[in-house]
Amino acid sequence: MALTVQKIRQDVADVLGEDPASIADDENLGDVGLDSVRLMSLVERWRREHAAEISFVDLAERPAIEAWATLLGAHE
Repeated sequence: MALTVQKIRQDVADVLGEDPASIADDENLGDVGLDSVRLMSLVERWRREHAAEISFVDLAERPAIEAWATLLGAHE
């Protein structure tokens, strides 16, 4: 299963306990409660489920869905 922008948004919403529709692609995820523990859980999930070659630092430097989609090679 390919990683999509929608899947990234869903996974982020899942760890935050939010509605996916409430998270904008360009929103700073730190501003909506994404902390280092939740971010690490996303990194591990995407490595395990999608064989993503991504690091915690890569995602922490640009905490927005649109940036992560590019880094992860996600499709629409």
